[in-house]
Amino acid sequence: MKRIIAIVVLAMLTVITPLYAASAAKNLAYVDKNGQSYISVGVLKTYDGVKVAYTAAEKKLHITREDTALTLYLGSRNAYVNGKKVQSKAIPFSENGSTYVPLQFVSQHLGLKLSWGHNRSTLKITDGNAAHTLPVLSGTFISSQTKPVTSTRKTFKVGSRSFSAQVVTVSLLHPKVELDVVLAGNKAGKVEDLRSIAKRSKAVVAINGTFFDAYTSGAYKAPYGYLVSKGNILHKASGDNRTIFAYDSNSLAAMIPGLDFKSVYDAGHMEGALQAGPRLLTDGKVTLDVKKEGFKDPKILTGGGARSALGITKDHKLIMLTTGGATIPQLAEIMRQAGAYQAMNLDGGASSGLYYNGSYLTTPGRQISNAIVVKYK
Repeated sequence: MKRIIAIVVLAMLTVITPLYAASAAKNLAYVDKNGQSYISVGVLKTYDGVKVAYTAAEKKLHITREDTALTLYLGSRNAYVNGKKVQSKAIPFSENGSTYVPLQFVSQHLGLKLSWGHNRSTLKITDGNAAHTLPVLSGTFISSQTKPVTSTRKTFKVGSRSFSAQVVTVSLLHPKVELDVVLAGNKAGKVEDLRSIAKRSKAVVAINGTFFDAYTSGAYKAPYGYLVSKGNILHKASGDNRTIFAYDSNSLAAMIPGLDFKSVYDAGHMEGALQAGPRLLTDGKVTLDVKKEGFKDPKILTGGGARSALGITKDHKLIMLTTGGATIPQLAEIMRQAGAYQAMNLDGGASSGLYYNGSYLTTPGRQISNAIVVKYK
């Protein structure tokens, strides 16, 4: 009887089975401290015709596509291409429930074209007519045990003035982090307390979003701008050029001109989006052009007041910031000093609010139309 059990166990260990990444892991490219680049097998399996299997007893990966068969081994440079032994420059490994294979090796043999983004923070992979952009993680992997969100109060000096700001920083590549855009009352035109939106969404962080018709006496208080959640358009804009914060299913975030919304959305990778503006920073430099974005309100053009802003760092962190009394140019400089590489303004004044871990860091002076929230998976 023991002999039979041993044979069954051995068979279970040696059977070739599909290899799946942990459900919480995000699809990304990884560059180690030696400059070697990798891609997860979870990403490879999204391309047509690519199949991946794993033999646990031998730590062997078998990757096939049409007439090409690649064999790699975890922890080894030994590899085979259609049965011919070769040496890979990088070594396959597993981390955080995902398995990573040498990017150059597999892309070359599977026919995938690579294009690195600015500062090598993104990687565009093209397969035939299909293209997808991945965030690039460099250096050290983010452990699921590390804290995804931090909060602090900072003082920023701009010219002769000092501004106190609440700053929440979110690690977008953390496996537990999930972004969402939420409508007040789950319906366009409604308003709701930011705290209520956050608690209803089971959010850890929430910040107010788009401009809206806050001063109408009517029950319908129209939001101004595109709003997208879980790939669905919640509210359409009138087609202006105000800046849009957008992100995909891997929480890869970007800021795009409003007029580019349709082409980006139609590409099929937009998970969420929120339009506000104006744009404050582009590639680390102040790039204000409020008139080009269609702003005419003096509160935006010249006035100071309570402000809310979003920023994206080079290493895929999201900065959510609120401050008081700042003009838009001053807010741009504050976001630059806060470490943002890309940044945009959100609705401000009485709408400005920031919620974190059960309480307000900045309390809004009114109910709001919508919010960007951060949740844990």
